[in-house]
Amino acid sequence: MQTATNRAVPATAGRSTRRHGIAPLRRSQWLLVMTAIILSVLIVGVPMAVIFTYAFREGVAVYFSQIAQPATLHAVWLTVLTALVVVPINMVFGICVAWLVTRFRFPGRQLLVTFIEIPFSVSPIVAGVTYLFLYGSQGLLGPLLESYDIKIMFTVPAIFLVSLFVTSPFVARELIPLMQAQGSEDEEAAITLGATGLQTFFYVTLPNIRWALLYGAVLCNARVMGEFGAVSVVSGAIRGQTNTLPLQIELLFNDYNVTGAFAASSTLALIAVVTLILKYLLERKQMS
Repeated sequence: MQTATNRAVPATAGRSTRRHGIAPLRRSQWLLVMTAIILSVLIVGVPMAVIFTYAFREGVAVYFSQIAQPATLHAVWLTVLTALVVVPINMVFGICVAWLVTRFRFPGRQLLVTFIEIPFSVSPIVAGVTYLFLYGSQGLLGPLLESYDIKIMFTVPAIFLVSLFVTSPFVARELIPLMQAQGSEDEEAAITLGATGLQTFFYVTLPNIRWALLYGAVLCNARVMGEFGAVSVVSGAIRGQTNTLPLQIELLFNDYNVTGAFAASSTLALIAVVTLILKYLLERKQMS
């Protein structure tokens, strides 16, 4: 009987301690939640509301007429085209780099990982200037390219090149930690059972990394469509030819076409919202 009493007292005391310890934690959690909501509204919600308010302030008809302007439509098309070209290439590049880094040991492996991070540490404008000095008419390779009648700077391929550089780490950064955590046991088992390298990749590796791959592709797509600095240097910002959507927005503002600028901005904002929704769904799917 004494033993039961002794056991009951600490249990009751423990519950009381936990009860008294939970209340401050809940208050702090609510404080953090409210702080996050307020900051999100101020930093994201208010600017988004301003964009759509100014975009529709002259009516829906004016809004769609501004979107339907040939230069704006071309900018939208070029932005989407850049994403369609750049994202798949970066997906392949990310898979190859992640496979190399996580499945092989070789001298300079860590240096390669650091090299992949360079586009994150270099300003996009610096990247654009670098490409200009490399492929421009007065650049390192410019005279050689001109001798073969090849022009890269101030053309659409220049936009592809700098976009590839700026967004190259996104997919690799998502895949490398995941593949390191997963290890190579599944691939080794498949090869032991007689699978070829391609069979191992398509039936074992790819299914294991598919959500991280798609997540990295979504982030890469968002950065491609919103890139301004590097593209502004190498594209020449030729209206109706080499203007992506961010550059078109700047030109419309410089032309004092505020409604048109906000209409184009709303298009870019909608693309960003869709990208965030895809990101959220992929995160949920990856966690489930």
